Amino acid sequence: MQARFVSDLGEKAKMPIISFSATSPSLTSVRNSYFLRATQNDSAQVNAISSIVQAFGWREAVPVYIDNEYGEGIIPYLIDALQEVDARVPYRSVISPLATDDQIAEELYKLMTMQTRVFIVHMYRSLGTRLFTKAKEIGMMSEGYVWIMTHGLSAEFLSSPNHSVTDTIQGVLGIKPYVPRTKELEYFRARWKRRFLQDNPDKIDAELNIYGLLAYDATTALASAVDKAGTTNFVFQKANVSSNPSTDLATLGISLNGPKIIQALSTTSFKGLTGDYHFVDGQLQSPPFRIVNVNGNGERGIGFWTPAEGLVKKLNPRINKSMNSTSKSRVSTVIFPGDTTVVPKGWEIPTNEKKLRIGVPMKYGFSEFVSVIKHPGSNTTNITGFCIDVFDAVVKALPYALPCEFIAFAKPDGKPAGTYNDLVYQVYLKNYDAVVGDVTIVFNRSLYIDYTLPFTESGVSMIVPIADRNTKNAWVFMKPLTWDLWVSSFLFFIFIGFVVWVLEHRINEDFRGSPSHQADLGFKESKLMAYRSADECHHLFSKGSGNGGIAAAFDELPFIKLILSRYCSKYTMIDLKFKTGGLGFVFPKGLAASLALIIFLVMFVYRERNVLRSYDSTASIWSRIENFFRIFIQRDSTSSTFRKSELNDRNGISLPTMCAPSPSAYSVHTEYPADQSSESYDSSPNRQASQEVVVDVGQLNNRNQERPTTLEIDHEKL
Repeated sequence: MQARFVSDLGEKAKMPIISFSATSPSLTSVRNSYFLRATQNDSAQVNAISSIVQAFGWREAVPVYIDNEYGEGIIPYLIDALQEVDARVPYRSVISPLATDDQIAEELYKLMTMQTRVFIVHMYRSLGTRLFTKAKEIGMMSEGYVWIMTHGLSAEFLSSPNHSVTDTIQGVLGIKPYVPRTKELEYFRARWKRRFLQDNPDKIDAELNIYGLLAYDATTALASAVDKAGTTNFVFQKANVSSNPSTDLATLGISLNGPKIIQALSTTSFKGLTGDYHFVDGQLQSPPFRIVNVNGNGERGIGFWTPAEGLVKKLNPRINKSMNSTSKSRVSTVIFPGDTTVVPKGWEIPTNEKKLRIGVPMKYGFSEFVSVIKHPGSNTTNITGFCIDVFDAVVKALPYALPCEFIAFAKPDGKPAGTYNDLVYQVYLKNYDAVVGDVTIVFNRSLYIDYTLPFTESGVSMIVPIADRNTKNAWVFMKPLTWDLWVSSFLFFIFIGFVVWVLEHRINEDFRGSPSHQADLGFKESKLMAYRSADECHHLFSKGSGNGGIAAAFDELPFIKLILSRYCSKYTMIDLKFKTGGLGFVFPKGLAASLALIIFLVMFVYRERNVLRSYDSTASIWSRIENFFRIFIQRDSTSSTFRKSELNDRNGISLPTMCAPSPSAYSVHTEYPADQSSESYDSSPNRQASQEVVVDVGQLNNRNQERPTTLEIDHEKL
């Protein structure tokens, strides 16, 4: 504010004004041709600060600044720089220059209740000293916290270290303009210190900070400019004012030498104590910044920042080229608050944050995935398992706090409160914020909730006992099938296959051959059994299919792998996987195949009506039918498929033709009730369309069979 006022006077008097301490970026907007900033613009350091935040992986930072023009001037530039490195500013802590210690403590306590632990401090030394003293008193200079000082505060604190001050800022990071150590600088410091002690024998602190060096360079620049301008007599032209002016400023004259001096200053260039000294657009150019870490009774340099190279350990371009400018490896080890070299996460679980309510299935069996154990004596619940461990690992890897509590989906008596569908529906009802467990990704639930990406391998497969190959019977799959299922499945297959052939054979080469390669199937409901754990599955295998047991088991891959990990010598997994949780198109349930056939026939008759009409009207009905099929069998040359094929042939391009797959679908084993085993697909017809499973048992029992036979499971009947 003082610099803005004095620069206005300089403009009025046409006299150059040089400031070596006015760092506020707001002065940049002052269009004053007689104002020169002989110091660093505060906005020049924001990229150095943001590079530090990015290098250590901190995703949030809170600026703590003084409530005046000096404090506010840097904030827009700082926020922009942080946003460029994907760091958020969730809050701004503004402290009045007249704030009491109690008011400072109140603001710090507010910061403690938030999750961000990275603070950037920009204020005067007098206020900064009180801020850090209070921060240490209430425990905010301990492990987990990060404090970064802007160069104004760093220069004030660290130019003449005081134990009472440095003791409160241990582990703090600071930004300082880099001043190269030269013989001229050391000689000047020695002369200045000797002179200062002569004039002030009672003073002990005799160190010169960056502003003293800038003042000396500014004086040198002004003396050089005056000499260059050849000015020997400073003359002011008196202003024409009334006899009784309201202020003395009205009588301020106009310098006749000012224009020459400002021109000389603009072209002055020399090697100063602070480095290369010359003005560009009325400002000194930004030098590299030195990154310091407060340890003991002073500072320790950990690296540098330059506009061209970013963070570097040393100002040596040949060394720094092979390194990433945003990596923390480009700075030396930092000792953070709490006397630790462990890099803080930058956030902690806040003391007043609402926790996420995470629903967990209460289940029996397959406790390796989710286990809920209640302790009636202490009225506590212990929730563990693979799914819980995965979720905890993901939460710990997040760059922000995610406080949560696991809540078992159970009744007061400890029994399950419902099925997996009931549990998932609680998220839709907003009773839970999320559900963690062995929850299968199925379509019907995605209508009202959302899923994360799968954290296990998706798919369904089959396991069977390992037995002597000589005892295998390739026709064992015939035993559980009944003739009514055989006939029904066969007729429906023929009908669906016929519809597909009708729709495709005129436009698809793959449907112009013989359709005799498909046949396919069903299970008797009494032959299907459910199991709740790996031990129970082993028990059913041990009993055998003829004694109330099973001969094969279908399950999702995570559960199959768990069973095989326990009984690897007794069972094996067939090299047969059906993917689940994938993408697909959804259509309404109904007589869709028949409707497609009718629509196709109507369209075909309408399109070929002229050809059909031209046939002999006296011909018999059978002849008409033969003529109809003769036209129908022909290739549809207007199809885009054949047009592309002909185009490719003309261009000499040969595209491979994919064989039509076997018309099979698949599904997985039923979802158990809440008091049974782990979760899979819901089989209720009002929640999910039925699916089929086709398993190549011929390949399982005898890979040399010429014609593989297949096994079907009607999922809806499950």
